[in-house]
Amino acid sequence: MNKQERRYDIDWLRVLAMFSVFLFHCARYFDNEGWHVKNPQLSFGFSVFVGVLVQWIMPIFFVLSGMSSQFALNFRSAGQYLEERFKRLFIPLFFGIFILIPPQVYIERFTNDQFNGSFFQFYPQYFDGWYGFGGNFAWMGLHLWFLLILFLFSLLTLPFLLSLKKKAAGLLIHGFSSFFEKSGTILLWILPLALMEFLFHPDGLGQRNFGGWNVFVYLVFFLYGYLLASDERYKRSVEKQRVIFLALAAITTLIGYYIRRSGASPSFGSLDYFWISLFRSFNSWVWVLAILGIGSRHLTFRNRLLKYGNVAVLPFYILHQSVIVVFGFFFLEWNTAVMPKYLVLSTVSFITIMLVYEFCVKRLGLLRFLFGMKRKT
Repeated sequence: MNKQERRYDIDWLRVLAMFSVFLFHCARYFDNEGWHVKNPQLSFGFSVFVGVLVQWIMPIFFVLSGMSSQFALNFRSAGQYLEERFKRLFIPLFFGIFILIPPQVYIERFTNDQFNGSFFQFYPQYFDGWYGFGGNFAWMGLHLWFLLILFLFSLLTLPFLLSLKKKAAGLLIHGFSSFFEKSGTILLWILPLALMEFLFHPDGLGQRNFGGWNVFVYLVFFLYGYLLASDERYKRSVEKQRVIFLALAAITTLIGYYIRRSGASPSFGSLDYFWISLFRSFNSWVWVLAILGIGSRHLTFRNRLLKYGNVAVLPFYILHQSVIVVFGFFFLEWNTAVMPKYLVLSTVSFITIMLVYEFCVKRLGLLRFLFGMKRKT
């Protein structure tokens, strides 16, 4: 894809989604679910905020990643694509697991009275056992799990994505596009999502510890992104229906709030569990479609902010949660209301991340490499 055809709306959505993830993880310090460090005073409001964002924040990331893969394979060979994925995803993941993630695990252990000592005393114990299985070594990188899963998706789906470039597959995709560009038909795409959500037990292969959904759901979202970017008619159709999708997202979010407040918890495999899976998938998908449609309609321009943010988004993602957790740890003894504390935590964390990026990561060749950035020209 040449420069003139670049989808600036996708760049904007990537930057805005990253900022939403940042606000989401700041809110995790205050919500009612477990996290690496928790404020002494929790907030129902932030629990609702987190619950709404969980429905669409990581799905939109995987859809955007699938779209980016489609664009990349238009002008890169398979070898170039894998090399770029390795440098941009695996290298930062490897670096983060050994350097950026240990402070988060240390703070989690320290605040839960599982370790009493300094970080430097803890670091050798970081390699004792596997995190999530009673140990400390964060093999998935905690918040960097997205890089791990996306790297694996890139490897595993490459043969299939390349097969879609063939003429016969192109004709099939064209036929699909002709049908699914019609109003409302793209809502049928919730069925594979609901099936992946329904089939896998949440305590087994269907674990939702990674951003609220299981990895099979994310795989479907990734492939959907690739398909959506493969034909311009999807873009026009989603943009045309964006208001309807947004209305459906708002209505189903409100209904979902009351369902959750009712305490409904159907057993896995039951009919009620299927309906909940279908409803949850529908809500997520219409949020994704609404966001894509709004971006396609209103975010088609480029300016200096986008140029800067598009380069900074990956280093920002790699740094953000570690910075939030460290500041959250130091703010534990600060006795103040939740909202002022949230504003201070988010502001101080954001400024710190940007300073580290601007004056360290961005300017040093080794750090650029470790954070998945291109060489400075």
